[in-house]
Amino acid sequence: MHLILKFRFLLIVSFLLILVFSFNRCQNSNNQKQLLENSQIKNFGIVIHGGAGTMSRKEMTKEMDSMYRNKLEEVIRVGYLILKNGGTSQEAVEKSINLLEDSPLFNAGKGAVLNSNGEIELDASFMNGKTLNAGAIVGVKTIKNPISAAIKVMENSPHVMFFGSGAEEFAMKEGLEIVDPNYFFTQKRIDELKRIKLDEKKSSFINDELKSIKYGTVGCVALDKKGNLAAGTSTGGMTNKKWNRIGDVPIIGAGNYANNKTCAISATGWGEFFIRNVVAHDISALMEYKGLKISEASKIVINEKVAKLGGDGGVIGIDKNGNIAMEMNTNAMYRAHMNSKGDIVVKIYNDE
Repeated sequence: MHLILKFRFLLIVSFLLILVFSFNRCQNSNNQKQLLENSQIKNFGIVIHGGAGTMSRKEMTKEMDSMYRNKLEEVIRVGYLILKNGGTSQEAVEKSINLLEDSPLFNAGKGAVLNSNGEIELDASFMNGKTLNAGAIVGVKTIKNPISAAIKVMENSPHVMFFGSGAEEFAMKEGLEIVDPNYFFTQKRIDELKRIKLDEKKSSFINDELKSIKYGTVGCVALDKKGNLAAGTSTGGMTNKKWNRIGDVPIIGAGNYANNKTCAISATGWGEFFIRNVVAHDISALMEYKGLKISEASKIVINEKVAKLGGDGGVIGIDKNGNIAMEMNTNAMYRAHMNSKGDIVVKIYNDE
């Protein structure tokens, strides 16, 4: 009888110990989960653009308007979902720009403009706001998604920028998709080049020609749940460009910049003026050194500094707290934004 009571006592003690151990494990798990949630910021977000310029409502049919808005919404939702599910800002930026590059609607990747020789020349850059690491590729003709190549330069080389055939050889070595240059050609861009070359014969004023062209570029900036910023920009450059002209897109600090202390910026516009003003970095510097809001800094750089020199275009940006800017001194810029609440904004014209 004594042994039975002792055995029962041991069983009860063991059961209680199991309960206490299980409770502690559950409590620790909850604490870890709470710590993880506390380490994640609430105001994550993403902004994209598809180029700025002189697009007008008169020239835009309802069908084309819907096509652009639908594509922008499709892309921004994909990037947002990556962030919502805990993905990194780098993943969101790369995937969003891949989709824009794959669309014939925008001047990047599949829809890129042609140079004066009727050829494709693609540029792209990416920057990581946490590490300040960056990568860029210039003047490539066979890399299907240039932004992915720029990221590979950043991740898998000690360098920042690769050019031409060297960049293509590197991309092939990294296993990126290589395509025939004909993949990028669209009838729209072929017709644009023919029209501009015809106008070029009639006028010697290159500025008039350039100002009539939409500054097609695509870009994305994002802030993830861990508070890390990233920026990416990709382009086919300027229609009818000559002598291997390079714009601001692959130049870190001009067409693209990210810094966790301040913001992530992607630019679109007349590249020469964005290079001379070091636009993307200047916005960050105004925020870091003068304490300006991202909206204030973007407005000063685009509407005062760039405009004063005669340049035009726009920027998208997101700061370390999730505040955004979509600033331009043109009459339009394809753009979209989603915040952590899932609120979505899709716009084209300046007065929207």
